[in-house]
Amino acid sequence: MTSQEIKALTGQYIMNTYGRFPVAIDHGQGATLYDPEGNAYIDFTSGIGVSDLGYGCQPWVDAIAKQAGKIGHTSNLFYTEPPARLAEILCKRTGMSSVFFANGGGEANEGMIKLARKYSFDKYGRGRAAIVTLNNSFHGRTITTLTATGQDVFHNYFFPFTEGYRYADANDLASLEAAAGDDVCAVMMELVQGEGGVLPLDRDYVKAVARLCAEKDWLLLVDEVQTGVGRTGSLFAFPGSMFGALFVGLAARALPERYKLCAACAEPVGTGIVGAWVGAKILGPILGKGIGFLFFSSSFLMSSVPGAVIGALLVYCLQKRMALTRTFGAMI
Repeated sequence: MTSQEIKALTGQYIMNTYGRFPVAIDHGQGATLYDPEGNAYIDFTSGIGVSDLGYGCQPWVDAIAKQAGKIGHTSNLFYTEPPARLAEILCKRTGMSSVFFANGGGEANEGMIKLARKYSFDKYGRGRAAIVTLNNSFHGRTITTLTATGQDVFHNYFFPFTEGYRYADANDLASLEAAAGDDVCAVMMELVQGEGGVLPLDRDYVKAVARLCAEKDWLLLVDEVQTGVGRTGSLFAFPGSMFGALFVGLAARALPERYKLCAACAEPVGTGIVGAWVGAKILGPILGKGIGFLFFSSSFLMSSVPGAVIGALLVYCLQKRMALTRTFGAMI
């Protein structure tokens, strides 16, 4: 099909919910995309943070082909190797103890929200379910994660929105303390606000929030849907932001027990997104069977791919960090 034919067919059958550029894409290689007429475009968006390894990455292609030739999906009623292997990699590389898989970032964030509220309910009972998020944040497009998003522009049309959210200014601990109360169970934040303008949180602020959460027995929910899996030069952003040298580079050490932390990520796999969150050891037993946590479960075709993606990213992150160390030395 020509570019014009693709655009015409799209306009006829796909809902007009996206503001697209007037470009039709046929294939890609590396960071370069090509339209059906052979015109080349450099993709500075990486598929909106998905195609971290570029297009046509051979380890990714091989992993997809190999798993597709075996089996694409069973269900979470059976044990399968790919998600177990992926969970092992994520836990060992983050210092966390267990993983919850989902279909994408929004579902992963919803899983963290459910975990925080169930943790608080089990320990304190009803009436302690509020979650504080930050202004200019973005946490997803489900009704609940839209409510968690700290931007009024998203709080429209789809009433009634989910209750139980308050908003504080980023890098302002006093604002967070003022928004909180006795009914809070968690704080949810991005370490780099993407939708808000690529705004990194101050490291001292993040550490102070982590300490406050530990003192109040709140869960700290770190949304790394856009910063995780190599996008900041390390596998995840939260280790360096929260604990300084304890998690430098790709080191995987156990989290201090007082930090009850979860980090959500969306795994970039090109043709699909595997959402997940990894949690500290103390949170593992909170989730039980058959209580609404497993509606979202990624296929293990998709689970087999991130292992190849992470393997390549680990090499890239290590090389990048070594280059930065040579350039900036003690500044890192």
